[in-house]
Amino acid sequence: MHNKSYRKILKNGMTLIFEERDLPVVSIGIAVRCGGVNESLSERGISHFVEHMLYKGTKNRTSKQISQEIEKNGGVMNGFTDEQITAFWCKMPSDKLHIALDVLSDMVKNPLFNEEEMEKERKVIFEEMEIYHDDPSHYVFDKIQGFLYENPLGTPLIGTRESMGSIDRKKMLKKFMEVYKTGNMILCVVGQADFEELVKFAEKNFKKEKGKIKKQKIALKYNYQIETRKGIDRANMVLAFHSPLSTNKQIYAAKVLIAIMACGMSSRLFREIRDKRNLAYSVLGDVTSNKEFSFSYVYVGAMKENLEKIKNIILDEFKKVSNKLAKKEFDDTKNQLIGNYRISMESSEDQMNHLLLSEIDGKTKEFYEFEKNIMAVKLKDVRKLAKIKKYSFFALVPE
Repeated sequence: MHNKSYRKILKNGMTLIFEERDLPVVSIGIAVRCGGVNESLSERGISHFVEHMLYKGTKNRTSKQISQEIEKNGGVMNGFTDEQITAFWCKMPSDKLHIALDVLSDMVKNPLFNEEEMEKERKVIFEEMEIYHDDPSHYVFDKIQGFLYENPLGTPLIGTRESMGSIDRKKMLKKFMEVYKTGNMILCVVGQADFEELVKFAEKNFKKEKGKIKKQKIALKYNYQIETRKGIDRANMVLAFHSPLSTNKQIYAAKVLIAIMACGMSSRLFREIRDKRNLAYSVLGDVTSNKEFSFSYVYVGAMKENLEKIKNIILDEFKKVSNKLAKKEFDDTKNQLIGNYRISMESSEDQMNHLLLSEIDGKTKEFYEFEKNIMAVKLKDVRKLAKIKKYSFFALVPE
């Protein structure tokens, strides 16, 4: 059972998604169908840079006024850049919806890209890069993506010092003018609101424009490396392999598989590596999937000397599942995923994010059919996916 939801492509080319809820709270997101996956190597990080700059002032508001107008009305605001999307959102009391719509549409239509602010934000992003590099658990995930994909996708979403250093106002404006067109935009609202009013607002405030988005080639690869670093006390490792794309129904079998292996304290690898043998302090896994690329991973934080042993246990457990999987374990895991899905819908801002990402994949309707699709997964398909022929592995260990 889910709340009433609507999806409409408006006359101006914008996609509107709305899920109605009774609580007097509303989450509003405006997003463009463009992110890291659309960038060439020399401009890697530009989508994220543009996202930062849209908060830094428009023709009508200073950056202080942008945040003040939302916060003084009891709201919170934020944004995110992913490989396929750049999004700007607010969560507000529903009687203040019009304010959020007004501020967000001003941001995506009229940014100033002030040069002084640009230099400040560039420094902020360089600092972010340092933080990511210094945080072992973040660093290993950046590395593993580079071990699964050739460039540009193999380079972190935040970009490199070279790419980020070369983006000037001219490049940024050009990118903005190409991407931030109504035809590339999604307005997503979850909460107490009126669908017809939203349609009216969007059609009145956004003129019809076609946007273009560049596609980059995605090439898969595999790699294996152990890197040492001074000053850390534990090893962080990720083992990852390519999975079915989100447009392939087998993605649901991939989700069941990784949940059996590494989601939660009752998962196989958590029990085997942590509970039984006490070899690690954290074990987790997930599938990162969209219509362009998809991979499954297991992450373990452990003592350096246990690294090889843990890697072998992971491969061994996958092999065991490929040979034999009990129906009860299979059914229990499906129930776990369905329960997690229901709980994840509780927060309107999480739901708005889920809907935006589903829309990018062309799967908004399918998002609501998650339970049916999980139930339809066949045991033999999970076993088949557990036969890992090739994988990438990266570990960062104390020197």
